[in-house]
Amino acid sequence: MSWATSEVVTVLTFLLPGFVAATVFYALTSHPKPSELERIIHALAFTIISQGITWIVLVPTGLGMDSFPQDKGLETTVSLGCAIIVALVAAFSSNQDLPHRLLRKVRITTETSYPSEWYSAFSRYSDSYVVLHLKGDRRLYGWPQEWPAHPEQGHFIIAEGEWLEGEERLQGNRILMRDDFEQVVMV
Repeated sequence: MSWATSEVVTVLTFLLPGFVAATVFYALTSHPKPSELERIIHALAFTIISQGITWIVLVPTGLGMDSFPQDKGLETTVSLGCAIIVALVAAFSSNQDLPHRLLRKVRITTETSYPSEWYSAFSRYSDSYVVLHLKGDRRLYGWPQEWPAHPEQGHFIIAEGEWLEGEERLQGNRILMRDDFEQVVMV
């Protein structure tokens, strides 16, 4: 039965970088965490990429990758380092819309890398002011510092906010609106 234990530890050590990379990626992006099965698939994809990079890094040096059994710690450390770098690059690319921007230029897709249309619009037009049409016929004008990733949940933080009442503008400094908006108009 000791072979089963050592095999399990070996498999978990091999898969660990992918799970670390997936955790880092979802911690640094606004993407909602997918179902458990999808998270496992993403972790396996990150594992393949990070283990491939580890192999490319370690094989030319003659270290790790089963060449020296005593270097398993080095191999695991390099794999974890590669996984974190891969996750940081993936998060940066996703947050900057790099993969989908390239695919839009060659007319393969019209989608963005952002988690929702709201996030896409506010990121694309970050220098625009908004008017929030609130329940009860109230309106708020200002610059969005934070916004919800999805329209049905979350909050806005509005800087340089002004309440719009008829023709009158009532000034405020920073206003937090939570789940009280009906419509958002970019100005």
